[in-house]
Amino acid sequence: MGNLALIPARGGSQRIPNKNIREFHGQPIIAYSIQTALQSKLFDKVIVSTDSEVIADIARSYGAIVPFIRPASLSGSNMALEPVIEHALDFLSLQNESYKYLCTILATAPFLRTEFLREGLKKLCDSEAYMAFSVTSMPFPIQRTFKITNNGRCEMFWPENFNQRSQELEEAYQDAGQFYWRRLSAKLTDVPFGAQSIPVVIPRYLVQDIDTLEDWRRAEIMYEVINRV
Repeated sequence: MGNLALIPARGGSQRIPNKNIREFHGQPIIAYSIQTALQSKLFDKVIVSTDSEVIADIARSYGAIVPFIRPASLSGSNMALEPVIEHALDFLSLQNESYKYLCTILATAPFLRTEFLREGLKKLCDSEAYMAFSVTSMPFPIQRTFKITNNGRCEMFWPENFNQRSQELEEAYQDAGQFYWRRLSAKLTDVPFGAQSIPVVIPRYLVQDIDTLEDWRRAEIMYEVINRV
């Protein structure tokens, strides 16, 4: 029993066509996740779960294993991550493969670094937690956020915090969307980001969600600046 890295990468993408294999600074963006996972030397196997033969071929060319093509029933745009993970684990179980720890790594994580993967595994091994995953701090106090109403005006979620100084408000964190270590022998009895989870804090300059073309361009600029230093 060892460690398994799983990179989900379906073929369809509505907002960014071919997002998981779109070129990002000279190579398909999924290559960064595969390469970092392999470079970490933490995993007995790095696999990609995809419904696309094109993605499968590209993933293999960068060193990942693609042991199956994901069925269409698990490839819709609204498909949650958990059934995809369970399908992969069930497939490997039928091959008499079992693992102690699973790390799900997103395909669009060009800022992923090996040291944070190692930190996540160590924190999980040194605890009885269910999960250790990448997080980052919010860039502003969520307690002072507001929404835009139907009539185009502003409405604070917590008006009582308007006069509070930022330094008096508790810091908040969000999912950094890079990796999720899981202890496969444990059962989740809380919400995924609750008391059974350990945060691995990533600096904000190494975090960027990539859901839109604007996000993509921002990530390209960030990557270029970081690697210029």
